[in-house]
Amino acid sequence: MDKFEEAYNNYMQEGSQQALNESRRINADKEEIIAVRKNEEGNIIAVKTNSGRELDYITALTEAKAGRLSHVDVFHKYGRDILRSEPDGIKENNLDELTEF
Repeated sequence: MDKFEEAYNNYMQEGSQQALNESRRINADKEEIIAVRKNEEGNIIAVKTNSGRELDYITALTEAKAGRLSHVDVFHKYGRDILRSEPDGIKENNLDELTEF
């Protein structure tokens, strides 16, 4: 590994840790989605939060819009609202990467 590649890798490592620390501080009072339920086509139809609540997709959208769920955004595409993980560089908290319940 040359010095440029090493510098870039260090930068990425520090950025990931900083993103995680900032996320924890900013979202301390919000629930976090820890698991998902998918239908046969692989679409998320429900989520489970760290407080144990199980929310259908529509309720999760409402909670996210109200700012009560951390690490997610709601955006409008294809004529509907869509719940997605915040693009924070942390693959492990992406909705598609979460365990199923």
